[in-house]
Amino acid sequence: MYELEYTKKAKEQLQKTSKDLGERIIRSLERIRIRPFSFVKRLMGSKYFRLRVGDYRLILDIQRRKLIILVIEIGHRRNIYKRI
Repeated sequence: MYELEYTKKAKEQLQKTSKDLGERIIRSLERIRIRPFSFVKRLMGSKYFRLRVGDYRLILDIQRRKLIILVIEIGHRRNIYKRI
């Protein structure tokens, strides 16, 4: 099972979301810990992956050798891809 880690920026963005949305995001991350590659898609031209949670996207770095899912950024789908 993969471990979840968050960047400082991702923690701040998670705290800014509403309580309901934050719970949905955490539940989604807990769900993908066993087999993350069946739930995520690779970003084109990047080593990162994205996870869809409603209108929000999570940018992830999945490190297979260390079994770590690093949450890099959380944001609304209209803004998240501009920052990467």
